[in-house]
Amino acid sequence: MLNVFLGYDPNETVALHVLSHSIMRHASVPVSITPIVLRQLPMTRKRDPKQSTEFSFSRFLVPWLCGYEGQAIFMDLDMLCRADIATMRGMLGAAISVVKHEYAPRPEDKFLGQKQTIYAKKNWSSVMLFDNAQCRALTPEYVNKATGLELHQFKWLEDSQVGEIDPAWNHLVDEYEPNPKAKLVHFTRGGPWFAKFRHCEYAQEWREEMNLMLHHNAYGEYSLPEKEAA
Repeated sequence: MLNVFLGYDPNETVALHVLSHSIMRHASVPVSITPIVLRQLPMTRKRDPKQSTEFSFSRFLVPWLCGYEGQAIFMDLDMLCRADIATMRGMLGAAISVVKHEYAPRPEDKFLGQKQTIYAKKNWSSVMLFDNAQCRALTPEYVNKATGLELHQFKWLEDSQVGEIDPAWNHLVDEYEPNPKAKLVHFTRGGPWFAKFRHCEYAQEWREEMNLMLHHNAYGEYSLPEKEAA
């Protein structure tokens, strides 16, 4: 069983369900998908004005939720999976493994008027592969009191304990050049479920995935609505 945790925010529920569908549709092994819902967790810290989603800090409770046992994957909800997530398990070579992005995000606002924040290791924590036993520092008490930079820049680990995974598993739409071989697409600036980004890279593929999710019939076959199939 592969444990996958997805960030949850009520403003982007449709994105979470489409991502879940795309993960299951490509997976070659059983996958347990758990949304990280803030009100269900022992989170006591107040929301930081710089937070663009509810799960900015709660994502770091994944090892605790797993009882500090086994492996687990965390993903932001604003993504689309295009490959077998089971292949990620072989990329864990440290306490945590991530795509080590090196880029400067565009300074303009993100979705829903959220301000873009720029800091070192930006977006590293948007996809994390945990060795839960090595992440015992991430207790509810620590996650509630640590600063955003302490968490997102992995100050609770030595640099040598942060491994690297294939960049194809966190392709940043409209930040990187188009990559038709991307395995996990990340709509970090805003996805096609928002009108402003309805024509972004991979928008049509995301809509096709949504249609597959909504129009799966009882015979195990996928069918599009008549007006789209025509």
